[in-house]
Amino acid sequence: MDLACYHSNLTKKEGENLLVLEGKNGSYLLRDSESVAGAFCLCILFGRLIYTYRIFQDKNGLYKIQTADGVKQKKFQKLKDLIANYEKPSQGLIHHLVYPVNKETSLQISLNSMSGINSPLYNDTYAEVDDRDYVDVLPS
Repeated sequence: MDLACYHSNLTKKEGENLLVLEGKNGSYLLRDSESVAGAFCLCILFGRLIYTYRIFQDKNGLYKIQTADGVKQKKFQKLKDLIANYEKPSQGLIHHLVYPVNKETSLQISLNSMSGINSPLYNDTYAEVDDRDYVDVLPS
């Protein structure tokens, strides 16, 4: 995949840690879903929370973000087109996409060194989660 912000083998926890280290509202990355085969997760930092949006590819090969009931889904030929759309404010996400956390950048961060961090942010904010942890796009 030709997106620098795509992290193919990144776990949810590792992705959250990378976003927290970036520390800026609108920081984002794209990773494979751990719970839904073939789906992607668009993860965005806003405040001290990570918001995760599921991205699916339909039978015609178009990409779409899971939306709330009654919200029209936008479909895109390529993931980079979807990302470009959500870089604009007021598109229904918690925050528009501003700061990509690229794979090359994240390789410079040793995830092993984060295991020693003793901070409430790392220890308490992210617990085991289920489908309620994913958010839907809202009307813009």
